[in-house]
Amino acid sequence: MSLFFLVFFLFVSSVTACDRCVHQSKVAYFSSASALLSGACGYGNLAIGFNGGRLAAAVPKLYNNGAGCGACYQIRCKDPKICSKHGTTVMVTDLNTNNQTDFVISSRAFMAMAIEGKAKDVLKLGIADVEYKRVPCDYKGKNLAVRVDESSQKPYYLAISIFYQGGQTEIVGVDVAQVGSSNWNFLTRNHGAIWDTSRVPSGALQFRFVVTAGYDGKWIWAKSVLPPDWKNGVIYDTGVQISDIAQEGCSPCDDGSWRLN
Repeated sequence: MSLFFLVFFLFVSSVTACDRCVHQSKVAYFSSASALLSGACGYGNLAIGFNGGRLAAAVPKLYNNGAGCGACYQIRCKDPKICSKHGTTVMVTDLNTNNQTDFVISSRAFMAMAIEGKAKDVLKLGIADVEYKRVPCDYKGKNLAVRVDESSQKPYYLAISIFYQGGQTEIVGVDVAQVGSSNWNFLTRNHGAIWDTSRVPSGALQFRFVVTAGYDGKWIWAKSVLPPDWKNGVIYDTGVQISDIAQEGCSPCDDGSWRLN
């Protein structure tokens, strides 16, 4: 990947940095969690196991052409009689094309915004006025993982999805090479969290990821990820963790009404 593309990716990240600030909006919910399993991020049935089933479809500005997949947001509704001050945390797994709300979330996440004993009352709202802010994802020590997509056709085509992307980050570039080689080939974002290439190196494979957090970006190198006999549908541990947190101030877009504990 050239220096030009790295600088371009970092520029795109910087102009969307206010997604880390507090925003006012509305949130609706899916009556069935299965609606999120065919989400635009490409996680498929595995999505239901993420974040305790507290999942979200995000509007295009937050989905960010797939770079927003896997991002975590803390959301709280505003009625103090039924809503807790901490709200709930959701993970983006889908694209929300309804311009009336910034998120459509799972019913489990919607009810989790309630104070004890008021979950059904919150659910009755249908659409809730909320405040939300992007927060770091915490996968309790899990390493970044790569799943070989079912569409892969060894040795001609490789598609992967990326799981357990911790911190407050976006992956904006992926390269692959044979282990021990410096001949890197770039992958292209096919859609959502799915990256692919038709230039598949032979043997065991290493990856490097361009990771941004706010205005900062860096390479993350996973030196040995896929074995020579990699298989479709299998999840492979990269051996690395991502935990970067955006440090930029939010005064231009933050009304100061909410601070996360």
